[in-house]
Amino acid sequence: MRKYNLKALIFSLVANIVAIPFPSWGQSSFPKDKQNGMILHAFCWSFNTIRENMKSIHDAGFTMVQTSPANRCYVGEDGGMEIFGRGKWYYHYQPTEWVIGNYQLGTEDDFKAMTEEARKFGITVLVDVLPNHTTVDTAAVSPEFVKAVGGYDQLYHANGLNPIVNYDDRYECTTAGVGGLPDVNTENPLFQCYFMTYINQLIADGAGGFRYDTAKHIGLPSDPLDKNSEQNDFWDVATGRKEICGIKLAHKDSLFIYGEVLQGKNSKEKEYSRYVGVTASEYGGQLRRALHQGSFKGVDIKSWHNQADSHHLVTWVESHDTYCNEGESAGLTDTQIRCGWTILAARDAGVPLFLSRPDGSSPENRWGNNRIGKRGNDNFFHPEVIAVNHFRHLMQGEPENFIYSEDRSVVGIERGNRGVALVNIGDAKDISLPTSLPEGEYVDAVHQAVFHVISGLLKGKVAKEHSYILVASN
Repeated sequence: MRKYNLKALIFSLVANIVAIPFPSWGQSSFPKDKQNGMILHAFCWSFNTIRENMKSIHDAGFTMVQTSPANRCYVGEDGGMEIFGRGKWYYHYQPTEWVIGNYQLGTEDDFKAMTEEARKFGITVLVDVLPNHTTVDTAAVSPEFVKAVGGYDQLYHANGLNPIVNYDDRYECTTAGVGGLPDVNTENPLFQCYFMTYINQLIADGAGGFRYDTAKHIGLPSDPLDKNSEQNDFWDVATGRKEICGIKLAHKDSLFIYGEVLQGKNSKEKEYSRYVGVTASEYGGQLRRALHQGSFKGVDIKSWHNQADSHHLVTWVESHDTYCNEGESAGLTDTQIRCGWTILAARDAGVPLFLSRPDGSSPENRWGNNRIGKRGNDNFFHPEVIAVNHFRHLMQGEPENFIYSEDRSVVGIERGNRGVALVNIGDAKDISLPTSLPEGEYVDAVHQAVFHVISGLLKGKVAKEHSYILVASN
């Protein structure tokens, strides 16, 4: 009987992850060389902390790292550097002007040093950007910024200081304030010029892509106009289809850009995906439901639950919003998060994002050591995460197939007949699953668990809430 061991394959990949070259991307999809990548969301890490941990990020198999917003942001009376309490993580998301560097994450020089280090390891730096709104404290908005956009009357939509009541109403959704934050007139040409200057400076400083916060709240050409706007052309400008005041998006064909399009009755994710990648928020909800109940019964994790093509999606088990806002995902353990991550990373489409939770955090202590700037907990380079990240690289181009245990607590994601990622979200048990893997003995690299394929059945024992990666030799 042949014996297959993933360990040597994984460690040969760790040293040198090489992107496969493809032609430049079309405007409605991610760059081809990044579609099989993985994003580490370095939530609340400083630029210097990201730089200091770049090798660990690379060795864990991540190809992109996403920063918190780099622009100047609200300080507030409480100030401080706590994730929640004195300082608050969401001050990141309250811009006072679009200039690189802030008191929470570091200076522009720190940013450039971080991206220089990223290039050494082939890591793409994504920056969270947020043109949709300013800080709720409008008096804290920079006078220079207000002047640059034509004055206070031109800064916000006519409806911008009113809160959204009906999120399914596209006029309200795209012109009114979300979360109490005043809605910027993103169609104002002077604002577009100002904002794209910031974007191009980030690119000049080494950024390789962007995550657009609250993208669903920035109008599409098909959306109703605010009375202060002549046309909904922000996305044409932001993606380099259109020039504004002599400025055009730099290096547009190589950038990885996606938008936070949280799904709802009228979220238009398919139309947004013609401009940028979109977030598969409903898929994340399905995955968390399965993890909470310890079973895939009644949960469809094969469908992407999205109007957009699967190759235009960013996926996650949890985002910083599901973790921080209502704490909806904060009750999941790190072990459960790894199980969900294995499913995402093993699939043949979607670009998965791994949220780095705060250092010292747990379901009982959501904020952990509660320090902005520090590295998150160790879960992002747990051996199970590393194993499936490299499995994803190894399985490029192989079709996927889902197999389940009879009680629906174990799922296997096969990639052709070359390998399978097994995930048990229930109690320990013996399994016997139909498989297309070649007959033989398989040894998981992380836990050294032994499985056998005999007469088309994958047999072995899986521990509670564990993941296993099994790969056939060439």
